[in-house]
Amino acid sequence: MKPNFIQRVTNWGNFPVVEKEMKSDDSLSKIKQFVRENNEVIARGNGRCYGDASLGEHIFSTKRLNKFISFDRINGIIECESGVLLSEVLEVSVPQGYFLYVTPGTKFVSVGGAIASDVHGKNHHAEGCFSEYVNEFKLLNENSEVITCSREENSDKFWATIGGMGLTGIILSAKFKLKNIESAYIRQESIKAENLDEVFKLFDESEDWTYNVAWIDCFQKGKNLGRSILMRGEHALKAELSSNLQKKSLKLKEKFKPTVPFYFPGFVLNALTIKIFNFLYYNKQTKKQLNNFIDYETFFYPLDVINDWNKIYGKSGFIQYQMVIPKENGKEGMKQILDAIAKSGNGSFLAVLKLFGKHNPQAYNSFPIEGYTLALDFKVNKGLRKLVDQLDTIVENFGGRIYLTKDSMSKSSLTNYLQNVDSSKFVSLQHKRILSGGK
Repeated sequence: MKPNFIQRVTNWGNFPVVEKEMKSDDSLSKIKQFVRENNEVIARGNGRCYGDASLGEHIFSTKRLNKFISFDRINGIIECESGVLLSEVLEVSVPQGYFLYVTPGTKFVSVGGAIASDVHGKNHHAEGCFSEYVNEFKLLNENSEVITCSREENSDKFWATIGGMGLTGIILSAKFKLKNIESAYIRQESIKAENLDEVFKLFDESEDWTYNVAWIDCFQKGKNLGRSILMRGEHALKAELSSNLQKKSLKLKEKFKPTVPFYFPGFVLNALTIKIFNFLYYNKQTKKQLNNFIDYETFFYPLDVINDWNKIYGKSGFIQYQMVIPKENGKEGMKQILDAIAKSGNGSFLAVLKLFGKHNPQAYNSFPIEGYTLALDFKVNKGLRKLVDQLDTIVENFGGRIYLTKDSMSKSSLTNYLQNVDSSKFVSLQHKRILSGGK
C-alpha cells in the first residue's frame, strides 16, 4: 500500500492553501520511483514563490538536495544540488570574493527555483536574468532519465526549462558562474522623486548603473502619483570603503533579526496603516539625495532581516502582483495601474518598480521583456479579485504580461506564454488553472 504523505501546503503568500502529497528525498532511485509512480508531479524548492506555482497533486520537495558539489575559486564556477539556497551560496562565495550575477529580492530561494523561474534582479537592464550565467544542469525528465542540459547538450530541454516553472522535469543539480567582488558592500545613491514623471527620468539617467530599483507610494494621486525613492548601486571597491570596513571588507557584521511571532489580526493592515507607513518611509530620508555605503543584505534583501514577515498579512494571506509593460507604453501604463490601485483602497506598502532590458530570445519562457515592471503585495480580501481584474485589463491593453512566479489569480491570456512544457508527468496547479482559462 502506498504510504500517505498528504500535507497542508502553501507558498510564501499563504494563499492558496492545499492538501496534497508532498515528499522529499536525497536518493536518486527513490526520486525516480516517485516520478514513475505518479502523474502531475511538480518540484518545489523553498516555497518562496507566491500563489500556486509550485503546488501540484504530487509535490517533490528538493529541500534534501542541499549539497555543494564543487567550487572553482579560480574561475568562479560553483556546482551544487538544486535545493541549495542562494543564501547558502553567498555564505560560501562572498568570503572568497564572489557574488551572484543575478539575485531576486530574497536570498532564501533554491537554485532549482531560480532556474525554473529564471529570476531577475535590480540589474536586468545591465546583466539579464539568472539563466545568462547557468552553464548546465541535470534534469530528471518524464521518462525518469537524468540528462545533462546546456547550451550545447540537450539544448532544447535547457531552454524549455529556463523559466519553464518546473514543467519539464525535476532539476537535480546545476553549475553556474559567479561575479568577482572586492567587498560585501554596495555604494548606493537614494534619490527622492515627487511623481512618476520624475522617477522615469531618473531611471533613464541611471541606465549606466548596474543596479536600479524604486520604491513607490501607491496611495498617492494627482500631481504626486508615483511618488517614490529610486535606489541605485554598484559593488563597492575595497579602496572606496572606510579604513574600518576595509579590514574585513568581505565579511558582514552580525545583525539581530527579529521574528514575527504570530499572524497579525486582519484589521492591522489597512489603508490607514499603509498610508502611515508610506508617509514615514518617504520622509525618513530628509535630503533629496543620500549617498552612502551599505552591506549587500540591506541593499538586495531588506525584508530577509525579518523572519516570517509574511505573517503580517494575517491568516488569509496575500498575493504579489507583478507585471511588465513594454517600455514605449510604460509611463502611461503605470499611471493607469497606480491610479486604479489608489482608487481601490487596496494599497501596497511593498511596491517596487524596475526597468527591464532587452528580452533574450533564446530564453523564450523567461518573463522579462524590455519595459517597466511593478511588483505589489496585496492582502487577500473580498475586493481583491475585482482589483486584479482591473489591473489585468490595463496590462493586457498595453501589451504586457504577468510573472508566473507571483501569479495566483490573473487572466490566462496574460500568463499562458510558456512553450514546449506540456507534459502529463509534470503539472502544477497553476498550469492547470491557466490551461483551463480559469483564475
